[in-house]
Amino acid sequence: MTCFSCEEFVEVDPPNSRVVSAVVYQSENLATAAVDGIYHRLFNFSGFASGSVNSITVLTGVSSDELDLYNTLAFPEYPFFYDNTIAPDSSINLSIWSSAYNIIYHCNTVLEGLAASHAISETLKQQLKGEVIAIRAFTYFNLVNLYGGVPLILSTDYTTNALASRDSKEKCYQKIIVDLETAVDLLAPEYRDGIRSHLNRYAATALLARVYLYQEDWSLVEEKVSEVINTSSQYTILNNLDDVFLANSEEAIWQLAPVGTTGHTNDGAAFIIRSVNYFLNPVALSDGLITAFESGDHRFEHWITTVGEGSNLAYYAYKYKIRFTIDPPSEYSTVFRLAELYLIRAEARVQLGDLSGAQDDINVIRGRAGLSFTNANTSKDLLDAVRKERRIELFTEQGHRWFDLIRTGKASDILSVKHGSWSETNEKYPIPEQELAKNPNLTQNEGY
Repeated sequence: MTCFSCEEFVEVDPPNSRVVSAVVYQSENLATAAVDGIYHRLFNFSGFASGSVNSITVLTGVSSDELDLYNTLAFPEYPFFYDNTIAPDSSINLSIWSSAYNIIYHCNTVLEGLAASHAISETLKQQLKGEVIAIRAFTYFNLVNLYGGVPLILSTDYTTNALASRDSKEKCYQKIIVDLETAVDLLAPEYRDGIRSHLNRYAATALLARVYLYQEDWSLVEEKVSEVINTSSQYTILNNLDDVFLANSEEAIWQLAPVGTTGHTNDGAAFIIRSVNYFLNPVALSDGLITAFESGDHRFEHWITTVGEGSNLAYYAYKYKIRFTIDPPSEYSTVFRLAELYLIRAEARVQLGDLSGAQDDINVIRGRAGLSFTNANTSKDLLDAVRKERRIELFTEQGHRWFDLIRTGKASDILSVKHGSWSETNEKYPIPEQELAKNPNLTQNEGY
């Protein structure tokens, strides 16, 4: 696993990592900066959650039926993701795995530093610990849904970590749930510094609801979603679709803020196609996604636009309006937002037999999109309606389409039509060959 030293956390320059830890966790400002450094890594261009061309958002969109290839001259590995023939030695696949375990390593480093520190107030220590534990759980959630069971790395002991074997998917989920429940208890309901690029109690609760959705624990899904929707005045469904992805949007539950000299999101850079430098955009929206929109859907008007004409016409995601800027950021990359919670609860309510409640949740989303209320009134029709709304509402956000196809058992039905080489073993990405070479205790996924 790829690991990095503590020196990369904050801009301090002692001679070795032990001194760094001693310095960082004797100062509340530096400890806070260490945690902020983890958020910065999540946004980093090569990060799995970053929204960039190397991220889960883009790569799983290519692997599913959400994105078509637009210009892969600078992206020679993309056709293999599109055809679901990813090679174990893929450098892009390795970057997903490595960036995720890099985040986990830094989370473990901070947790150990906070535990050993006596110089940080208990209130701040609990807040920072809650944020870091939730980030680690979020990272493992993504790893498990890409690769299946993965090694649970919970310390900075490199000797042990380097030879860690894969834990079962069930054990990984158990740890994810424990971490998120702990985070909910530790975190304040308010955002630290009032910024939604930090995690708060409701963000951890929302992540827990997403996990319970994947575990099909419908009662807990409804409980956790309702806790966020009913008890927090911080969140609202925004009527203006152009405001949804703005920095600190009232619909946002958790966002990633651009860092450094960059004032734009990686999502905007990845998806917005311009005639100049068009070769930097490897993907466009698929024909299947475009035709899935109903006539008059405001989301099509506000979140999709085109480039070219005639046979060269391409549709691209326009949720983020800024492709490049060095001005202060006005948009943040959205990880979780309130609309997803309504759709999560709608699905749970169908499974619990509360069909009218499910209709109400679906209609919150359809109403904002300018569509008539759903006429679905059976369990099957309502589940189909939820899944359609998830496809339309959450496209090009954090891999939802790929993960939804797999968790609902629809991947083979839909992706075998996309190309004849589809196999159920393609539902998991390969464990990177480079990691297998370093760790003899790792095993490869079936089919690779």
